[in-house]
Amino acid sequence: MTASTPMLITFVVYIAAMVLIGLIAYLRTKNLSDYILGGRSLGSFVTALSAGASDMSGWLLMGLPGAIFVSGISESWIAIGLVVGAYLNWLFVAGRLRVQTEHNGNALTLPDYFTNRFEDNSRILRIFSALVILVFFTIYCASGVVAGARLFESTFGLSYGTALWAGAAATIAYTFIGGFLAVSWTDTVQATLMLFALILTPVFVLIGTGGFDPAMTAIEAVDPSHFDMLKGATFIGVISLMAWGLGYFGQPHILARFMAADSVKSIPAARRISMTWMIVTLAGAVAVGFFGIAYFSAHPDLAGPVGENPERVFIELSKILFNPWIAGVLLSAILAAVMSTLSCQLLVCSSALTEDFYKAFLRKGASQIELVWVGRAMVLLVALVAIALAADPNNRVLGLVSYAWAGFGAAFGPVVILSVLWKGMTRNGALAGMIVGAVTVVVWKNWIGMGLYEIIPGFILATLAILVFSRIGNGPSSAMNKRFDEAEQEYQDAHI
Repeated sequence: MTASTPMLITFVVYIAAMVLIGLIAYLRTKNLSDYILGGRSLGSFVTALSAGASDMSGWLLMGLPGAIFVSGISESWIAIGLVVGAYLNWLFVAGRLRVQTEHNGNALTLPDYFTNRFEDNSRILRIFSALVILVFFTIYCASGVVAGARLFESTFGLSYGTALWAGAAATIAYTFIGGFLAVSWTDTVQATLMLFALILTPVFVLIGTGGFDPAMTAIEAVDPSHFDMLKGATFIGVISLMAWGLGYFGQPHILARFMAADSVKSIPAARRISMTWMIVTLAGAVAVGFFGIAYFSAHPDLAGPVGENPERVFIELSKILFNPWIAGVLLSAILAAVMSTLSCQLLVCSSALTEDFYKAFLRKGASQIELVWVGRAMVLLVALVAIALAADPNNRVLGLVSYAWAGFGAAFGPVVILSVLWKGMTRNGALAGMIVGAVTVVVWKNWIGMGLYEIIPGFILATLAILVFSRIGNGPSSAMNKRFDEAEQEYQDAHI
């Protein structure tokens, strides 16, 4: 039995378990609301962990440890920004969005919510926001497929083409079969696996280097600046890294978790669980990269693969320090991170196509069963497009992922925040905010730059556009004000 055999068996068992969860969710899926929002039935624990897992992709176990391994803790500013942004999103948006979507036509998607919230009879908000989701998320999905393929390629020596299909097949299967419930339940399992991996691995790395003090001494011997939070930092650089946290307010796959909670009363407990999970896993990822510096400086003969690609630091430490069966479980955590994010993105794209185009424009009288099967067909369609984009891993389209996060954050973030906090917002303001946010991100990224992350000017200008254009033309109707007040009152009554 080769060392890779236990890992292969572990992967197969893990994937089979995820598909089984999909089959169980299939039995619970009766209508479109079940398929794309789980029938608004998620409790605090599932809401919390599925929000976390859908957010943290392979970056948590590969990108972040790799950056820390190369440059030290100065790369952790982004983690701090993400924690702050996620907490504020849970605090100010989560509960209010849950009640506002229910009071505004029981909206199942963000475009559906925007249309009902602002009484947009022209449906231009629905079309524009659904198009933004489809364009950015199809690219996001392609990057997830590439990440899964790279994992299978490096772990099992498969060709890239074979690894591409192997990595994508399981995620497509359980998302297709079980919809939102399958995605949320599997996310909960995957979040638990990621937590286990990121607590256990740093502990064993420290044991392997002789303990905390010898590890710190070894890191200082490699480069004392690894301890400097401000190494090579500028004010603009630090602000840009921290600003990643602004993206949370506009990410459809995370906001969908808030909308799917069984009650607004579940949100405070979900917030505490989710933030604890997030802080522990981010700290674990930073620790893997940081103490990995000490381990590989003490074992230079083992450092070859990490020297070629620092993002392999978690993978290599897992293989070296653990029994192959345990290593298989730990490496499944990377697959979990990739699958959990990819499945959410596939489902959000499917939801936009089904609810916001097919049902809204083509088949208004479609039955619930028809809509569920259209949703499943759309999962396959988006997945095939993503696989086609991922077929060439050097495809320039995949570079767009670097600002898709900013695109969502700036186009949707200010609209979502102000729609749940400000009664005076109008359709004109929402549309202006979306357009200005999206356009600013693209223009800033491609033509202005200045070292400042494009989400910052995008977020600021989108907010200003909403405030200005909401005061041009007619104000909110009495029905809009009534729905807003009723939802806010429900939120205040339930908020603990």
